[in-house]
Amino acid sequence: MNFPFLLKGMAKTPKNDVLLRFGKNLGIIKERKKLVYRKIATRCNIDSSDIKKYVDGDINPTLLTIVELAKGFGVKPAELLDFDFGIDFSAGLE
Repeated sequence: MNFPFLLKGMAKTPKNDVLLRFGKNLGIIKERKKLVYRKIATRCNIDSSDIKKYVDGDINPTLLTIVELAKGFGVKPAELLDFDFGIDFSAGLE
């Protein structure tokens, strides 16, 4: 069966929004440190085209990838995750 109505809103799911926000944060750090993708890639053993995909929010990094990216950007992993996720983490904690 084909359910095109289910695919219609998938581009705006919270998961994709988090990836976009994570990527935006990577881009901010990249600019602040004046790094190019090739330099980041040599520091962390991740292909520069994949790093661009993380910055663009196209792919979801694993925890180990976040650690490697942190090495490439020259920051602690927590800095890569220091952004507004757009999620109310207290919801349902009454």
